[in-house]
Amino acid sequence: MVQVDRSDSASPFWRAPQRETPPPKKTQRDSSLVVGAAYSHADMLKFDSLNLSGSGSRPRTPPSASSAHDRAATTSPPRKAGAGKPPPFRSYMNFLSSTNDDWTADEADDMYDYESDDGDDFGLPSLSNMKRRTRRKAEQSRAHTDDGLSHESHLAGGHERERRYSNSEDIAIERPAASYPMPKKSEGKILRPQYKDILRDPANALHLISHPSIPANATPKEIDALNSRITRINKFKKLLQASTIPLPDLRSLAWSGIPEEVRAMTWQLLLSYLPTSSERRVTTLERKRKEYLDGVRQAFDKGGGGGSGSGSGGSSSNNARGAARGLDEAIWHQISIDVPRTNPHIELYGYEATQRSLERILYVWAVRHPASGYVQGINDLVTPFWQVFLGTYITDPDIESGMDPGQLPKAVLDAVEADSFWCLTKLLDGIQDHYIVAQPGIQRQVSALRDLTARIDAGLAKHLEKESVEFIQFSFRWMNCLLMREISVKNTIRMWDTYMAEEQGFSEFHLYVCAAFLVKWSDKLVKMDFQEIMMFLQSLPTRDWTEKDIELLLSEAYIWQSLFKGSSAHLRGPGGETRSSSMNFTL
Repeated sequence: MVQVDRSDSASPFWRAPQRETPPPKKTQRDSSLVVGAAYSHADMLKFDSLNLSGSGSRPRTPPSASSAHDRAATTSPPRKAGAGKPPPFRSYMNFLSSTNDDWTADEADDMYDYESDDGDDFGLPSLSNMKRRTRRKAEQSRAHTDDGLSHESHLAGGHERERRYSNSEDIAIERPAASYPMPKKSEGKILRPQYKDILRDPANALHLISHPSIPANATPKEIDALNSRITRINKFKKLLQASTIPLPDLRSLAWSGIPEEVRAMTWQLLLSYLPTSSERRVTTLERKRKEYLDGVRQAFDKGGGGGSGSGSGGSSSNNARGAARGLDEAIWHQISIDVPRTNPHIELYGYEATQRSLERILYVWAVRHPASGYVQGINDLVTPFWQVFLGTYITDPDIESGMDPGQLPKAVLDAVEADSFWCLTKLLDGIQDHYIVAQPGIQRQVSALRDLTARIDAGLAKHLEKESVEFIQFSFRWMNCLLMREISVKNTIRMWDTYMAEEQGFSEFHLYVCAAFLVKWSDKLVKMDFQEIMMFLQSLPTRDWTEKDIELLLSEAYIWQSLFKGSSAHLRGPGGETRSSSMNFTL
């Protein structure tokens, strides 16, 4: 293996194309040649100033080799836009076997061209779609020099030019130093002076909760709201300061939202990451954090037991390189692609310290859970935990911009990373059948959503059936990503407060939230055809949703749960016959 000086950055980003002409075509590929993908989603963030500094003494994350999936993508010809043809309707099981279909068309002539790429399985963002328009405009500007190649040949050639070959043993040689945003000094966030005490025991954050003051000119309604908040804060303090914390009482408070200072501790308790006994809390937290950091060192040490060493291309040379690094190359490759795409519109997730932390969490979780491994969408699920735990140590509640986590003490970052890992593990333990082979958990929930929708809004259900819209086509990512692609991280955090308060919030209550979410758009959907429905559901107008919008959605979901949970009436058809369903799920 070629040793590379990677002191400037440990980023596994791919390098932009350098060569102007495509490499000569080969009938057979040399297994020693490495092909790197030609994009990095971080390059699209367009920040004014950049920081090329590395992450210091933090554990370094190795680079990845390209996968066979990339190589296959370069040789597959693009599909023609099916002008005048009906949309490619898919059966339920056919759609499950291939979830890379792109429902976000950019232009009219691409409306039915669901092009498969090495992009996000769930449509946000699809790199092929983001680049398609730019590529087409560039081709039109070069029309006068066209050598007679067809439009399809240009696209195929474009894919070929975006790959470069290398005889190097390490793909890192092919990558430049990564670019990351640098926060403005005026926006710097302040680390809590008490952060060491909070690191030792999250209960110390209770002392930081301040009661809101009541303005002299407050209206009676405002006074009642402030008094209600003060009462709720006092209840939280009383419960969390008990020697043994009663979880049922804590769940009853989480419905109304919780103070920022104690959200992390509350989540840790409700996920059973922290023990309810105050005497065991400090030692347990210290032990679990050490266990995670030891796991990171073992996973990423060269020659360690972090992975099977299976090469991305399946060749013996790739296997040897993977074994030398101690990495499962296929898992690492996909994680290194997905992490730069995670919340690209939020500055916090563009920093190197954030991305390296997410990579370690996801990789260690994947190798510890071989039954499922890493699945796209899990990268989204870790971000609410990471953001909540980071916010515990920062005075400003808005941490999504103006702060580079790499400037924080290493002990803080280690704690945030470890706590996020264990809470993600607890969450996924309850829904792991969403991510194993064939994803039976998602199949059951999609089927249940279809039947529940027919019960709640028969008109909408009939219209979707008339337009041949299958629920799997739009609700797959609702179940896989827990609606995180549809609402902001801040709103997700508020929604998860309620999920934590429910015994089976992520596995059962989420279904009723999805039903309320779909029915909310019923008036618009019944006026649309197949194409319009799919486009609308892939880009819902939820960008400006507030916490009140989320609370209204949760309230409606609670109504549907109260009406239909434990009832099989909605599984019966109009004539009283029981619907045929492959799921084994009781609402």
